[in-house]
Amino acid sequence: MTAELVRGQNHPLSQVRLEIRVSAGTPVVASATLGDEQGRAHGVEGVAHPGAPTLPGLEVSRQAAADHRLAVDLGAMPEAVHRVHVLLALPDGGPTRFGAVAAPFVAVTGLDGTEVASYTITGLDAESAVVAVELYRRQGAWKVRAVGQGYAGGLAELFGDQGLPEPQRLAARIDEAVGQSLARAVPAPPQHTADGDRTRRTAVPAPGPDQGGAPHRDSGPAAPQQPADPYGVPAPPTAPYGAQSTTAGGVPQPGIPPTAPSTATQPSATGGPIDYSHPARQTAAPPPPPPTAPPAAPGQPARPVAGDATGWSMDERLYNQIWGMFEDLARTTAAYRSAVDFADSRMEKELDQVLSDPRSRIGGQGEAARETARAKHADLIDQARAALDRDLAQLSAESDVVEPALPCAYARWDNPVWHAYRVPMEIPMALRLGDLYLPESELLRIPMLVRLPLERGLWIDAGSAEAYDESFADAHELRHRAMETAVALAARLLAVHPAGEFTVHVIDPAGSGSRALAPLVRTGVLPAPPAQGAAGVADVLTRLTQRVDLVQMAVRGGAADSLPPGLDTAEQLLIVNDFPHGFDDRAVTQLRYLADEGPSVGVHLVMVADREDAQAYGPLLDPLWRSLLRLTPLPDDHLADPWVGHAWTYEPALVPTGSQVLEQVLARVAAARTKYT
Repeated sequence: MTAELVRGQNHPLSQVRLEIRVSAGTPVVASATLGDEQGRAHGVEGVAHPGAPTLPGLEVSRQAAADHRLAVDLGAMPEAVHRVHVLLALPDGGPTRFGAVAAPFVAVTGLDGTEVASYTITGLDAESAVVAVELYRRQGAWKVRAVGQGYAGGLAELFGDQGLPEPQRLAARIDEAVGQSLARAVPAPPQHTADGDRTRRTAVPAPGPDQGGAPHRDSGPAAPQQPADPYGVPAPPTAPYGAQSTTAGGVPQPGIPPTAPSTATQPSATGGPIDYSHPARQTAAPPPPPPTAPPAAPGQPARPVAGDATGWSMDERLYNQIWGMFEDLARTTAAYRSAVDFADSRMEKELDQVLSDPRSRIGGQGEAARETARAKHADLIDQARAALDRDLAQLSAESDVVEPALPCAYARWDNPVWHAYRVPMEIPMALRLGDLYLPESELLRIPMLVRLPLERGLWIDAGSAEAYDESFADAHELRHRAMETAVALAARLLAVHPAGEFTVHVIDPAGSGSRALAPLVRTGVLPAPPAQGAAGVADVLTRLTQRVDLVQMAVRGGAADSLPPGLDTAEQLLIVNDFPHGFDDRAVTQLRYLADEGPSVGVHLVMVADREDAQAYGPLLDPLWRSLLRLTPLPDDHLADPWVGHAWTYEPALVPTGSQVLEQVLARVAAARTKYT
């Protein structure tokens, strides 16, 4: 499964021979620098660029292109190399800032085309050069991190930030080298598919020694070569950028000078354009076809199949299928409710017409008209209900085959998939927070999935029991249920992340959540016991706040490699119990800061709190509540979708009573973490 990275996120690499594929809407220059443990490149000999495209274990393109493939062999890297930075820059003669072009897309793939990780570089504006991703060593293993650090001063500013000598001269020499090859620049690819997935379209490599084709041969005599300087710059350009050429079919192709056909090209039999693809080059492997349903009986609907939606992996297909089921349920329920409203308004209108005539108010004529109106109303309701029941039956049948096929990240705790649980090597694309259903279909549950990493914190409501169900009147038991919900979510997050990539902290000032926290404490997945008292609260909040500050400064300053050695770079989750009891004004301010700034740098917040208890703070906490996604420990219809406006009932994903699956899963997580460290 491909890991879709966001800025600052990392992912382990299980292979040493890789390709880094770049897709942009305009020609860009791809370069790379080899750095030490601090990410500093010592001299121009550690820079791979179009004028010097080959270094040990690394090869970049010789030209500006809309699509690039960089070959990387991590096993051939010198021992002194600990970081490989992949750089993108806009060449002269085109757009001057990344904010005016489509967001570049970078994918790290195996040699067979299988994607390992991908990153879309968003948020760029005036920058003309950017550090896209970095490959780095950690404890003897290689990882990839999404960087996305842009520089308005172009390559010169970027090289200066990396400590290279004479950055202006190096940038100028790269521009000259690019000018030599810009006449062969690859034009922008055709428009992408509607879903925006750039990796699904097969890219045709351009001819040239850097792209695996035969050497480019000119029909005239060879031009004399100038002596190479220390930067390895070739001769000045011989053709201007944007020169026109024609293919064998006579179709003008911008950016390619007139030449004799290369030995690696074959004109088509019909006289069409030349195919420049190398016969020995493997392109990205297409995804395996989705499963197909067996043929249905005549007149019967097709039998549902798990994973028959679009996607490049089974997880992505199941994710898309689940949200397709959500949309289908919302649509069919909206149609039913609309039909009921129409039937009600029509009956009221017909009854008004009957009652408006004094002659029909009494007697058999008026009663017959009323009976006719009621019969039409009942007939419309029956037709709408029949259509709803038909759709619900189809969705229920689909749910029956999808639910058992879900992976751990999407599955309920009673799914047998948890009994075969193993600590994963990759982060899933989404996580199940619970179930959603509507009053018209209480037996049909749709998984509530959120994308990872979390973009906002969670607030688990521990309010009064009367707000949910009068039969659940024990306030203390309700608070325990809310804490159990938080523990189940934390356990699920720990279980779906690779070993050592997720850390959980707990603040429990009065120790009231000790019973619910027992699985986390007994299995040893917590790095420290739950913080209690004012001193414990202050210590945890101070450490996490400082971590957010450090990571933000490092990312914004382009110095992610300069973080303190002991800093835990894993995703962080803070569970806060019994808020606001035991929290002073400073702690409240720190919580607001973590809720606002933490998710962007991997610090997430789960608060178990009662908003009524926090009324004494007045409007101070309103921004905090609004920034968190409210969940409930009991079923509650507080979630509304913006599509049709339904009020969906949320049901938390709790562990079945008496089940030991949560502790078994956490024990495997703890064992894998011990082995990892």
